[in-house]
Amino acid sequence: MSNTFGNILRLTTYGESHGVAVGGILDGMPSGYKIDIAAIQAALDRRRPGQSVITTSRREADRVEILSGLMDGVTTGTPIAFEVRNADHHSSDYDNMAHTFRPSHADYTYTARYGIRDHRGGGRSSARETLARVAAGAIAAQALAEHGIDIYAYTRRVGDIALTEQYTAYDPALIESNIVRCPDKSTAERMIALIEQVKAEGDTIGGVVECVIKGCPAGLGDPVFGKLHAMLGAAMLGINAAKGFDYGMGFDGVGLRGSEAMDPFEVDPATGRVSFAANHSGGIQGGISNGADIYFSVAFKPVATLLREVATINDSGESVTLRARGRHDPCVVSRAVPIVEAMAALTILDAMLGARCARR
Repeated sequence: MSNTFGNILRLTTYGESHGVAVGGILDGMPSGYKIDIAAIQAALDRRRPGQSVITTSRREADRVEILSGLMDGVTTGTPIAFEVRNADHHSSDYDNMAHTFRPSHADYTYTARYGIRDHRGGGRSSARETLARVAAGAIAAQALAEHGIDIYAYTRRVGDIALTEQYTAYDPALIESNIVRCPDKSTAERMIALIEQVKAEGDTIGGVVECVIKGCPAGLGDPVFGKLHAMLGAAMLGINAAKGFDYGMGFDGVGLRGSEAMDPFEVDPATGRVSFAANHSGGIQGGISNGADIYFSVAFKPVATLLREVATINDSGESVTLRARGRHDPCVVSRAVPIVEAMAALTILDAMLGARCARR
């Protein structure tokens, strides 16, 4: 069950970082949606390793093959299976980690849980698994687009360098204009310089990705335990290296009074359409979408694998020194952007399918 995400729309992923392939099966996808394979590939290209100087140097083409579920580019309602073959894996780089636990990594906890672990690139705990999420999310995003729903994410913070304005101040068209995927040029340049600095030091750094969902209708989400923000939070915190989730005014709201945090109603007298004068709620109230923009942030920790000597222990409990080899991201946020978008798309489409069932 831990390898499957979703309720009605269910994604099951498989594969390891240094195995033969990584792939997934997306079940519960309704029939009749036109799917562009090139758009799936474009999403994978944004996530793939080796795309810039601030990411891992591992070189993977990440060419996706659709195995089932589409006929003439249209969903048939049957499971959509897809796969990406691994090519550039250097398993010998991890030989010195076969019996050594990297601090703050999944090495120790996987061993505690299963009694065995794949030390080659982290095996199943590797972020390489997320390519299956991105492929499935690209399919879900195309279906959502037919309903007028658009999702985009961007890098909001790297270390102590952060954007200072609300998401409405930035043009999403600028996100892909730089390798860190920040929609502000000067801030992006500072972020890139910081990542290059920590990389040269054999260190890593964390950051924050912000995501915006536009066009989401009111009425998605199930009280009491299926709240939409809880679904989004679970989706985001299931991403590798994610350490925090914050939506709407989030933690900043604790400093406000109720009179300052309200989102007053506005009704168009001509159409009767309901909107809001503010959006402190982040598009979700009572766990159900209200039709306003949904926006949230995901915090990602610094990568645990350092390319420098660290004190640790081995699987016999002895103190040892480890100098990791291999190819690792000095900062995950630029590659996490498409992953956040994908998990948001899967969550919203799943919620839409759930709302349809509830109305029946």
